[in-house]
Amino acid sequence: MKFLYSGLVAISAVTLFSCSEQKTDNSPNTQPDNSGKVLPFPASPMASVTEPRLQDSKMQWPEEPKRLPEDAPNVLIVLLDDVGFGISETFGGEVHTPTFTKIVNEGIVYNTFHTTSICSPTRAALLTGRNHTRVSSGTIAERAVAFDGYTGIIPKTAATIPEILKEYGYHTSAFGKWHNTPATETTSIGPKNHWPNGYGFEYFYGFLGGETSQWEPRLTENYDHIEPPEEEGYHLTEDLVKKALGWIDDRQAFSPDKPFLMYWAPGGVHGPHHVATEWADKYKGKFDDGWDEYRKRVYKRQLEMGIIPEGTALTPRDSTLQGWDDIPEDQIAFQRRLMEVFAGFVEHTDAQVGKLVSGLEERGLRENTIIIYIFGDNGSSAEGQQGSISELLAQNNIPNTVEQQIAALDDLGGIEVLGSPHTDNMYHAGWAWAGGTPFKGTKLMGSYFGGTRNPMAISWPKKIKPDGAIREQFHHVIDIAPTLYDLLNIPHPEVVHGYDQMPMDGVSLAYTFDQADAPTAKEAQFFDNNASRAIYKDGYMASTFGPFIPWNTPASVARVKSWDSDNDVWELYNLKEDFSQAHNLAKDNPELLEQLKAEFMTMAKDNKDFPIGAGLWLRNHPADIRKTPYKEWNFKQSTDRMPEFTAPGIGRQSNKVTIDLTVGNQASGVLYAVGGAGGGVTLYMDKGQLVYEYNMLIIEKYITKSDKAIPAGEHVLTITTQVKGPGQPGTVEILLDGKPYEKVALNRTVPLAFTATETFDVGKDLGSPVSVDYFDRKPFEFTGEIKSVHIELL
Repeated sequence: MKFLYSGLVAISAVTLFSCSEQKTDNSPNTQPDNSGKVLPFPASPMASVTEPRLQDSKMQWPEEPKRLPEDAPNVLIVLLDDVGFGISETFGGEVHTPTFTKIVNEGIVYNTFHTTSICSPTRAALLTGRNHTRVSSGTIAERAVAFDGYTGIIPKTAATIPEILKEYGYHTSAFGKWHNTPATETTSIGPKNHWPNGYGFEYFYGFLGGETSQWEPRLTENYDHIEPPEEEGYHLTEDLVKKALGWIDDRQAFSPDKPFLMYWAPGGVHGPHHVATEWADKYKGKFDDGWDEYRKRVYKRQLEMGIIPEGTALTPRDSTLQGWDDIPEDQIAFQRRLMEVFAGFVEHTDAQVGKLVSGLEERGLRENTIIIYIFGDNGSSAEGQQGSISELLAQNNIPNTVEQQIAALDDLGGIEVLGSPHTDNMYHAGWAWAGGTPFKGTKLMGSYFGGTRNPMAISWPKKIKPDGAIREQFHHVIDIAPTLYDLLNIPHPEVVHGYDQMPMDGVSLAYTFDQADAPTAKEAQFFDNNASRAIYKDGYMASTFGPFIPWNTPASVARVKSWDSDNDVWELYNLKEDFSQAHNLAKDNPELLEQLKAEFMTMAKDNKDFPIGAGLWLRNHPADIRKTPYKEWNFKQSTDRMPEFTAPGIGRQSNKVTIDLTVGNQASGVLYAVGGAGGGVTLYMDKGQLVYEYNMLIIEKYITKSDKAIPAGEHVLTITTQVKGPGQPGTVEILLDGKPYEKVALNRTVPLAFTATETFDVGKDLGSPVSVDYFDRKPFEFTGEIKSVHIELL
């Protein structure tokens, strides 16, 4: 097997001995004739050659080929999640981030570095060096659709950094969030070729989906789903540091002469915002005057620090985004606490990065390790809308009010519960907007830097000398891969594992290491996210908002339905003079705007971005969600960890569940459950009484509980759910041994999904429990026997 690279052939196996196709014969020097007589062979010219003897031979293994520069560096890529330009104190924000400051002070920092403004696409672009739609990652894995640039499958024609570095001699590992596997391929049975190990990582520890509970994460180790350690005060981000340092210790013990690549991408600080109370309490009172005032303070500080150029304008709040002064008095405490929890989560995450960096120092590895610290895979997230205790409300386009949120929170224990396992809380979109100071966008916007511009620092003590200068060259996450190849003198691969490789979109930014004021090497960059799109070229930016409003997804539904991309209004900005996109020059220079719009279309076509707006498809066509082809399933009591996106849609589709079971007196435990505390469906028994609960993303719960206990013995339960359509009302009717037993009305249902990574389980409720009723008894295993669970869609 060969791995062919430009100018280099790497051969996986070496021939130790070269032999001709000459047959040997151990018989005497004779041959039979046709009569059966034995005649002597003619004399052989080889007869005088002495046969090699083992005792006279010498064996020598071939030297391992050297494909890397001497003393090649280790590489640590740190990628935070959903955190904007104006959050970290390092960039003028008000959240304590000493580790990010340390990396900046020990290396170099960039204030014009960009992402795709959304999770999966940024990760695919980072790992491959190609634009997100070119590698079929135009939207998040859970929203993949059947358009070329949006399937959610990174092609093998775009080999990843670990795939290439591994063949050159690196050991590779990934920790934390993956989010680049199709949601229908995350079951324990696979297929697993699109899991992290299938893309070059020798070791993976983390979660495959877009988010998970920090307290009860749905973990995967390499090719196996595992449960988190049962530790008091367990937190996923802390666990990721322990596992990462443990992997480094193994590398030190078993292969100390090989450099390593580590991709450390925690769930922090994506929702749900989960962190211990003591971290959130550090920020009590810090944000009492709201997001409008926060922006003013941060903007002033950014100017003073030189993070933003002199003359940069502070962009105004969008008219559709709520101002702090508009918050009712009885909601202010709720909105403040949500931001305090988020800030604590950010500081806690940065502190874990600090432990990782300290671990490298303690092991003597820091000097020759390149650390690339990207402070966010996109801008701060507005998906919390007006403040939420269940963030999937926005993903499902479910209208709700803050009053509903607070009432549901009060039932769980009040404001102090925020950040705990009982909620999937996300802060108000106003805080996300403030987190993008001085820009005007948020996550999910490709048009404005609030969605696409993230702080980034690089430290390499052995080769990069800090000079205190901010790098202002326009660069993008696709530039990381070619930078590493440039530093390691690795030519662009032509063929990898038999696949012809597509060209690289990114350009190396290594030239900026010792030339702080060098002209930008990147000529153009293409952006598109949910039809919010832009093109950068030669210092100018043309952009258009698109039909989707990140901070108001219910209101976006009608806009998307009536949207025609030909009618979008484009804006024009001169970034050489307008750092924050504050001054629209569309009317002043319409010719240039039209030219850039035309060039955007050329790049969009080249990058498989058509049809424009493909990432919005499921907003109006939820039934087209990527799902398994099955309509009928048979499960055993041992079935568990079936990801929601592959499981029967018992909470969103009409279905019939038949359970054959045996119960004892006062049997207890979960019969089946899908989802978690943020939303889901569960059927369980409690001291013999049957309970059905539909947790409609916390804000509403539809529950029925039998008056009498089910008697001991063998029984058949039939649960028939009728749902009128995606997100529509429904009914649930339960039969016991063929006779009517319980009924419950569903006022509305979840159209897409309850969660990103929670699962369907039989006989237990693993991970985050759907019902708070058995939270303290999780996983609340059933004490009886479940012989079979048959589910069919109706």
